[in-house]
Amino acid sequence: MSPLLIAIIVVFVGLVLLVWSADRLIFGASTVARYTGISPMLIGLTIVALGTSMPEILVSSIAAYKGHLSTAVGNALGSNIINILLIIGLAALLKPIRVTSLTIKREYPLLVAATLLAYFFLSDHFLSRIEGLILIAAFFSFIIFMVYCARTIAVDDPLMQDINNEESPPISLGQAIFWFVLGMLLLLAASQLLVHGSVYIARYIGVSDLVIGLSIVALGTSLPELATSIVGIIKGEVDLALGNIIGSNIINILAVLGISAIIAPGVIDPQASNQDSYIMIAATIILLLMSLRHSRQPRLSKFEGLFLLTAFIAYQYFLFSSFA
Repeated sequence: MSPLLIAIIVVFVGLVLLVWSADRLIFGASTVARYTGISPMLIGLTIVALGTSMPEILVSSIAAYKGHLSTAVGNALGSNIINILLIIGLAALLKPIRVTSLTIKREYPLLVAATLLAYFFLSDHFLSRIEGLILIAAFFSFIIFMVYCARTIAVDDPLMQDINNEESPPISLGQAIFWFVLGMLLLLAASQLLVHGSVYIARYIGVSDLVIGLSIVALGTSLPELATSIVGIIKGEVDLALGNIIGSNIINILAVLGISAIIAPGVIDPQASNQDSYIMIAATIILLLMSLRHSRQPRLSKFEGLFLLTAFIAYQYFLFSSFA
């Protein structure tokens, strides 16, 4: 068996484990928290919201620790691009997505602010530990702000509905601890497999760490969001897809980039700020403009979903054609 085929199998196994272990981690942690008397709202805003981004956080952290900071940065940027162009595009194509006023007034400004902050920090092709600390501080501020809003505002916000909609079936505390520990261990193992396999494939086909982070790694770590959106569509809860993606994108920028910069500050591939940061900003702004286009009952239409999916395919083609 050739080394390339082995690397592809390793990546595939890592992706499968990544999705399953993230689900088990959230399931176990949420149930343990409920046994301790923590409110479902607070569980949703911390464990569930952070848990869905745990694949991005762990994969990027391991990549940064192993000296592949550009892969970590590519994972964060690529995950946000994929979340908007692929996942929202697919969800809207299958069924139009309702956009609430709170999403436009509160979540979009937070996402745009986080996106611009990321661009500012990446624009000098260097991520410092100070910038990482600022991003982490912003992340905790975001969590605190969402907890405050959840306590003071009626829950008709898709982001709030999404994080409070996670219900765990009744199991014992021992079972919950078992799933939490197993989920964490397998998530660490899956992250290692994905990083090792992806870096080898990148070296073999001659693409940069950044490109492999923007593509294979980003797609793999975005699978939980994709699965959540598809399940939501099946259950008739497609409107929650937008809130889930906005929350994930904010966390990807603040937590994923922040932790990576703290672990291994250093020089990053100039393409991240010269090209891919602009694409992330453009995708975010396009999604905002689509949401603002309708005056009554704003929805992302099937046509707009098709446009986003087409943009995703074009972006992936552009990403790899430059290395052909």
